Amino acid sequence: MSTRDLAWAVIAVVAAGCARATVVETPNLGRPATAAQIAGWDISVGPDGVGLPPGSGTAAKGAVVYEQKCQACHGVRGAGQPNDRLVGGQGTLASQTPVRTVGSYWPYATTIFDYVRRAMPYLQPQSLTNDEVYAVTACLLRLNGIIGESDEINAQTLPRISMPNRDNFIVVYPMKPAPR
Repeated sequence: MSTRDLAWAVIAVVAAGCARATVVETPNLGRPATAAQIAGWDISVGPDGVGLPPGSGTAAKGAVVYEQKCQACHGVRGAGQPNDRLVGGQGTLASQTPVRTVGSYWPYATTIFDYVRRAMPYLQPQSLTNDEVYAVTACLLRLNGIIGESDEINAQTLPRISMPNRDNFIVVYPMKPAPR
């Protein structure tokens, strides 16, 4: 057997051993998630509004939902206590005592919708209807002076809202233009 043939034989044996080594044993716990289960949690909304569901809401409608489902944790009109403050803080980010709220810090209005729908109310996440989430989002935007009381937000209008601190964020992964 030539040196070259011996080298190929060694490579073949090593490759065969590696192929067997890739079998992964698992503790056999749980079961694979179904497509329906995954779809229930695949609810991300991007800054551009991709993923926003049908529905709509106004600040006036949102004030009612906020009072019923948010106020106990976030205070009257989003003032905070016992949990995070949601309103105010504009102009404080460069100060010694910055106040980071939805209105002073967050770069995209769609992020408010995404977070509220995904995680709120804290003890009952994903319990709000899409209309309630749009309404609470509108309420928070109104309390921060970003939209008017009767402005309706929905999948078309929400991504067009420009947040006060939007330009102070650096986009690490800019969106690529669509191919032509």
